[in-house]
Amino acid sequence: MRWIYLAVIILFAAVTIIFALQNFEIVTISFLGSNAGVPLALLVAVAYLLGAATGGSLFALLRRSYEGSRRSIMGSS
Repeated sequence: MRWIYLAVIILFAAVTIIFALQNFEIVTISFLGSNAGVPLALLVAVAYLLGAATGGSLFALLRRSYEGSRRSIMGSS
């Protein structure tokens, strides 16, 4: 099962890289009143990396919370 997850991750990363390489035009982004023109490929790469970092952190936090609650329930019995 681990190989299936790895294949899906590699496939998603490859599709993201192909998309980024084919889209180098400049797009304008706005945040808190500031505007910036950045290549779409850079924007996709940053969004992908931020999503991976926050998703991994959230998953680790939920797993730790779940394991901690299981230990406290098993220890109180």
